[in-house]
This record gives sequence, structure tokens and C-alpha cells, in this order.
Amino acid sequence: MSARRNQAPERTLAAFGYAPFFADALSSARPELQPARVLLARGEFYRVVSETGENDARVAGRVKHEAARATDLPAVGDWVGLAEGQIEWVFPRRTRLSRKVPGKRAREQIVAANVDLVVIVMGLDADYSERRLERYLTTVWESGAAPLVLLNKADLNESFEARAAAVRDLAAGAPVVTSSMKTGLGVDELTPHLRARETAVLVGSSGVGKSTLINRLLGSDIQQTRSVRERDERGQHTTTHRELFLLPGGALLIDNPGIRELQLWADESALEQSFDDVVALAKTCRFNDCGHDAEPGCAVAEAVSTGELPEERLESFRALQKEVRFLARRQDETAERVEKQKWRTIHKEMRKSGKHRRT
Repeated sequence: MSARRNQAPERTLAAFGYAPFFADALSSARPELQPARVLLARGEFYRVVSETGENDARVAGRVKHEAARATDLPAVGDWVGLAEGQIEWVFPRRTRLSRKVPGKRAREQIVAANVDLVVIVMGLDADYSERRLERYLTTVWESGAAPLVLLNKADLNESFEARAAAVRDLAAGAPVVTSSMKTGLGVDELTPHLRARETAVLVGSSGVGKSTLINRLLGSDIQQTRSVRERDERGQHTTTHRELFLLPGGALLIDNPGIRELQLWADESALEQSFDDVVALAKTCRFNDCGHDAEPGCAVAEAVSTGELPEERLESFRALQKEVRFLARRQDETAERVEKQKWRTIHKEMRKSGKHRRT
């Protein structure tokens, strides 16, 4: 049954995904607060839904002051505790989809919180890139959510079935759906993956069809859409903020602005899930610390030489492995700086307190 024909679900806390995990967290930590879920975040402005309906909210000054990092503040999909219309507490997150902020500093940006499914939307036009897909898959495996790959714009690519087969080979078991938002192809195949009271988030480049998909699933033109530029087939930004929607079938879906650059916020365990074929081969290498380069008895290099493993796949694995290891070093350095700053502050306060006692 299509999304248009489903009856609108009741807008209860349970309908928005309020589960025992969150109820238990609230009762043990801040039972006096009212639970609510963040539907939209734009700067310091938040739109939340609670038992009293949808309302605007702001983060309490104390919460902002005590936040050690930006990720301590609410993100779309978060559950929060309200008091007198203010956000006084952010619930523990069951899952979190994150990326590294652009630049050299090792800082995390939360794309969406408490999601069950990440729909990676990739166009079968100039947007198509298996290397970028590997990066997305690594990010999703790190989040704790499950990935699904949606290959859109099949109407623009006569060889879309071959592309889909190639993606299935590297998707590490994630479902792959081929679609065309222009014709409606693939929407019925995607819908069963969007389950009532579970949250999915759309990620991908600008112009790949995320907002058009939202409109089809909602049965109305809620999200503004724009076509890609003809001169270079690059996407144009339509969605400017993250927003959570309750679909007619009861599933929850977060639309997300197009991502121009996805820097990893992940560790090597997530990378191993994305490159399970490389990892399986590496287990049969002669040396446990094999770098898969010129070492004797390297099963990975042998697979490349015979064509079993594409050379581009191995090169991508090496590049992402280097990136996550560099990130780990920068995180350690950042943690050390934070710890030093904390103790400098403590010692400063102790000196002030000592001077006060002597006077």
C-alpha cells in the first residue's frame, strides 16, 4: 500500500519513537522533566514535539554553559527534557550519525541522533561514485544504525542494473534499491524498509532527489526541490536545515541538507565492516601486520594481481584507513589539551581560594 493511502498515525510520543530505552533514562536521571523530541534545529531555534503537541523551544542557559562541546547540545532526532518550555536536558543517544567538521580540528558534528536506518541516496548520473559510497558506508556502520543504498535517477542511466549489481558487491550486505523519483520507480520497494516508530535519515549530495523522495512519501510538496545545473550536473541546495517528518505509514524520516564533503568520524572497526572483503583476505596473509604492499605472502596483493579484488578498492581502503588513524591521533591530542585546560582551571581556582583565605 502506498504512503498516500495509509491513514495518518496518531501524534503520540510512542509514534515519534519514545521507547523504554528513553523512558528508563528519564526516570533514573530527570523524572521531573517533560520528554520531547527535536523535529527541527536551526541555529539556537528548535522545534520539538511533546505530549502537548509541537512547540518552539530554546536551550536553557545552564545547559549551554555546561556543554563541554557542541555535540552536548541537541540535534535533530534527539530526545530532550523540557521545563517551562526550555530544554533542560539531552537524553543519552541510542545511535548517532556523525561526521568530522571540515578543517584540521578533530571536532564532531552530529548529522542526526537516534536513527535506525540511514538511506544513502546517490544519483546514477555524474553524482555516482563507488569511492564516496564506501566513505558513506563507513560513516553509517560507525553510527550504530543500518545502511540502505538508494540509487536514484535510473531514468538517466541505461546501465543502471549493472551499476546496482556493482554496488551490491561492495555494500557489505546492505539493501540496495534502484529508483527514479521522476517516475516513481523504486518507492514501493523502499517503503517496507521504513517501519512505523523507527527513524530513518536521508544523506547524500545536493540534487540527488532527497527532497523529492520526502514529498512522494508524505504525499504532498512539503520540501522545495530544484533540478541540477545542466552545465555540470552538480546539485543545487534545496534543503537548508535538518527536519524530522512523521510519514503517513508511521515511519519517521529526517531530511538532511546535501553534503559536499564527508570527512570520517569513525574508527577502524567501522572501516572493517565497509571493507569486509579486504579484511577477509587479510586474515590469510602470511604476516599479521601485513601492509598489503610488497610483503611476501600477501593474500590481498595476490587478489589484486588476479583481478579478484579491484585495485581501486584496495587504494580506497588504504586512504580511509590512513584518515581514521590520523583522526584517532588528533582526538588523542584534543583530549590531552582538554584535560590540561581542565586542570589549569582547577589550579587557578585553588590559588584564588587560597589567597582569599589568607586575607
